Amino acid sequence: MPSAEFNTAAEEAQKLTTKPSNDELLELYGLFKQATVGDNETSKPTFDIKGRYKWDAWTKLKGTSQADAEKKYIELVEALKAKQ
Repeated sequence: MPSAEFNTAAEEAQKLTTKPSNDELLELYGLFKQATVGDNETSKPTFDIKGRYKWDAWTKLKGTSQADAEKKYIELVEALKAKQ
């Protein structure tokens, strides 16, 4: 179950005034999925290029605990907010 701090960070990520770079967005996605679902057990998309990048971003975090992913997600959102 995600913490209140994580849920707040997720809401704040949606409200960033400056759009993060594609790499930052992929990192946010991977950390969010790892924190909320855990290791990626889905099959890699074949024809969906955007889906493959997202799948890769999540899969590279395999083995990271959900608590660690949550902490890194919050830190990334705070760093992105500071860049605004």
